[in-house]
Amino acid sequence: MGDQVFRFKAFDLEHSKSAMKIGTDAVLLGAWTSVDERVNSILDVGAGTGILAIQLAQRSSAETIDAVEIDPDAFEECVTNFENSSWGDRLFCYHASFNEFYSEMEETYDLIISNPPFFGEQPKFDVQNTAREKARFQKHLSFEDLLLGVSILLSQQGHFSVVLPFSEQGKFISVAREYQLYPSDILEVRGQPASPIKRTLIKFRRHKTEFISRTELIIEHSRHEYTQEYIDLVKDFYLKM
Repeated sequence: MGDQVFRFKAFDLEHSKSAMKIGTDAVLLGAWTSVDERVNSILDVGAGTGILAIQLAQRSSAETIDAVEIDPDAFEECVTNFENSSWGDRLFCYHASFNEFYSEMEETYDLIISNPPFFGEQPKFDVQNTAREKARFQKHLSFEDLLLGVSILLSQQGHFSVVLPFSEQGKFISVAREYQLYPSDILEVRGQPASPIKRTLIKFRRHKTEFISRTELIIEHSRHEYTQEYIDLVKDFYLKM
């Protein structure tokens, strides 16, 4: 059971069925994304275990927190995790592709968040072999499709937060521009001080800003010796922080 349940300070998550297991990317995004009293509705695209939606339920008073997940096993696990959390009355997961969802949904959201698939080009192996590769393969949710849906569902003053490989940052910002979505805040993440930048977290808005806030986060000084900046960001979630 221990391997199948990831324990946080305020909630537990089952993650045995979901293709994408609990990882640093999601926890960072859920902790970094800005939420305030103006955020009353939230959408998590490609919810997986539901971790992002649950993190934002813990951090905000948003009345509506929806999620959409296409994989049946992940959807089932997400629903279980929502029901078992302290915020189940505010959490709801739709079993659908994002394309189906944004084509039919008439509401807009103040915040949209996503930890999307990571492969830009078709990998050389057969991605159908494992659910995890399918979850990470962009063919099933391209940047274009994700950003088109966001452009349709995001409220006028809302924002969209995403985590990506650093190598995809330029391409993603360029595609977002085609949908009139513009970066306002960027956090670039290194594992250790001498490591290359591995991940980028970006907040987009509908309106261009003259100044983009660009900061850097280093996770560890050395193996398991975490930086104070990282601890401060995730301490509300991880048990040992």
